[in-house]
Amino acid sequence: MLDVRRMQVLRAVVTSGSITAAAANLGYTPSAISQQIAALERETRIPLLERVGRGIRPTAAGRLLTEHAGVIIDKLVTAEQELADLRAGHTGRLRVGYFATAGAALVPPAVARFRAEYPKVQLELLLTEPVDPINELLAGRVDVAITVDGQGHQASPTSLVHLLDDPYRVVLPRGHELARKRVLDLADLADQQWVDTEIVDCPCRQLIIDACAAAGFNPNFAVRCGDYPTAQGFVAAGLGIAPVPQLGLGAPHPGVVVRRLRRPEPVRTIHAATLEDTATSPAVAALVAGLREAAAAH
Repeated sequence: MLDVRRMQVLRAVVTSGSITAAAANLGYTPSAISQQIAALERETRIPLLERVGRGIRPTAAGRLLTEHAGVIIDKLVTAEQELADLRAGHTGRLRVGYFATAGAALVPPAVARFRAEYPKVQLELLLTEPVDPINELLAGRVDVAITVDGQGHQASPTSLVHLLDDPYRVVLPRGHELARKRVLDLADLADQQWVDTEIVDCPCRQLIIDACAAAGFNPNFAVRCGDYPTAQGFVAAGLGIAPVPQLGLGAPHPGVVVRRLRRPEPVRTIHAATLEDTATSPAVAALVAGLREAAAAH
């Protein structure tokens, strides 16, 4: 394998026209330059320079090697710049795991801001439901996870950034007897049939069950759908009432009304989670900042 540094020395000699000039340009002694050229000639087993009067000129092999040295040095400069960009977070790949309602409300504005700042970073946006995005983070399949109630993962190597608190509302059929109230106690819903809007075993569903327990009852789930738009259709048809977080309301169905809840008000806490060793990466930090800005605007 040819020594790249010696090739660079040869190129300096050929382009400057003399060993003395190359030595001055590179900060070496002429003797050191001569030794480098001699070593390169031993590696190539062919003369690279020849004397012409009091000067020197490259042989055919010297010219060939000088041309290749220029290409190699250009490649090395490019590689160094690309590595610097990667360290600074300006290039590479960033994978974001999210759940549907956060994706609709928070991810688009955050991604728009991120792409303006880091146009060369490849973004992969992954809807992870029904899998918790934080599990994808811990498995190394995403770099940023938008998750609900990351408190259960505090002991893991994650960094949690609070984005927003997302309170639940109750969706009632239009004309329902409870619709006359602007704010409902959660206990007001104890005798109602419920539409189950959450996936079994997800943190959001447990949050609703725990809030109902605090109000002294267990919800009577009569219909299960697992998504908020469908739940509104079921409610409009009179099949029950449904708890829906504010982020999941979107445009309410014309056949329903939405009311606030209290005593207690169920609230899901949404975080951006990253691994501790990547939390300070410029690209990761920029995306999380975009999510915080989107959450604040929301």
